[in-house]
Amino acid sequence: MSRIYNCNDDLTMILIDKPYVSGFLKSTLKRNRIPVIRTEVASELLENESLVFLSQEDAVEQFRRGDDRLLYCNSENSISWIEQHLKFTDLPSQIALFKNKHTFRNLLHDLYPGFFYTVISLDKLESFDCKGLPFPFIIKPSVGFFSLGVYKVECFEEWESTLQNLKSEIRRIETLYPPEVLNTGQFIIEECIQGEEFAIDCYFNDHGLPVVLDILKHLFSSGKDVNDRVYITSKNIIGTYKDQIGTFLSEVGSRASLKNFPAHVEVRIDENGHIAPIEFNPMRFGGWCSTPDLAWHAWGMNVYEYFFQRKEPDWNQLLQHKDDLIFSNIVLNNSTGILGKDILSFDYDKLWSEFDKPMELRKTDFKKFPLFGFLFAETKKDNMDELNRILHSDLTEYIQDGTC
Repeated sequence: MSRIYNCNDDLTMILIDKPYVSGFLKSTLKRNRIPVIRTEVASELLENESLVFLSQEDAVEQFRRGDDRLLYCNSENSISWIEQHLKFTDLPSQIALFKNKHTFRNLLHDLYPGFFYTVISLDKLESFDCKGLPFPFIIKPSVGFFSLGVYKVECFEEWESTLQNLKSEIRRIETLYPPEVLNTGQFIIEECIQGEEFAIDCYFNDHGLPVVLDILKHLFSSGKDVNDRVYITSKNIIGTYKDQIGTFLSEVGSRASLKNFPAHVEVRIDENGHIAPIEFNPMRFGGWCSTPDLAWHAWGMNVYEYFFQRKEPDWNQLLQHKDDLIFSNIVLNNSTGILGKDILSFDYDKLWSEFDKPMELRKTDFKKFPLFGFLFAETKKDNMDELNRILHSDLTEYIQDGTC
């Protein structure tokens, strides 16, 4: 049973959309009575949940009354709703600024004057002459998600094969998400950013100041790897980087005039501590409810509540007794080379048994999405082998192939 929410009662609301709503997010909404905007998709996904609902008309009216409303999206699929219903606010232009990687690069261009990037449409890629570009470089959709369509090109000789792989992937992924989330009509080509990669969940408060809610280090299997397989967080990672990341976010927030704005940010930090942005994902934390739920497993911190209640983490307290532990978000992307429709099953039990302390395993529809699921795990620092093993695996040992 659901309840209709009176728009005069609060200043918080959430847009729920596909592809996934975790049980943790549902319980958070229920416990805190956070109003869910009643879209058709939200009604479908939360049909049997006892939640508070807010009509679309009342949600719009709330925003007309002031700009101090707190809106969170569990999925970027909701961007089209914001563009359609909240044109009178700054949100559509702020979202567009960040979702398009070209405009985001332009926002910060003067901070990185020597950084090379250019934009090219899909129909011109075949005839594009890349000989004069600085190798290696990255090519990716200007509007993208989840490392889909992202390739690293080491030298000119790799360009032709990269194009063939890219076109093949586009045919598989272009209908997975709405164009506001993934649009393969235009690509950005940019020089490789040096340093270690990090993902950050944060929000900008009503004064425009950033609040860092979690920091995860993105592990790669090789210099060629661009996949989202393993992200880790730890007391050392948080303590080492939170202040300098906060300074970087302050600059971005100031330039974009952000307030009451959640975001999932990706950066690289080199050996000299210099931060270079990769992308800035608006109105949400980690996709598929992944990093918010990991923060709960790792720190006992509900980042949804921190945003809606305008709270800031007491890291000294949250990080107590965590010295020797690493917490990971393992993305089980389909790297088998076999299409999901041709896979009969995935052995989740085997995967679970190979970790000393798995915390949660989520299964996804791998026939629809190029993804088997997510695994959250706690690992002791002296047992990194279990993370390295899954980092380098193509996951074929867990599948039963139906093509034979």
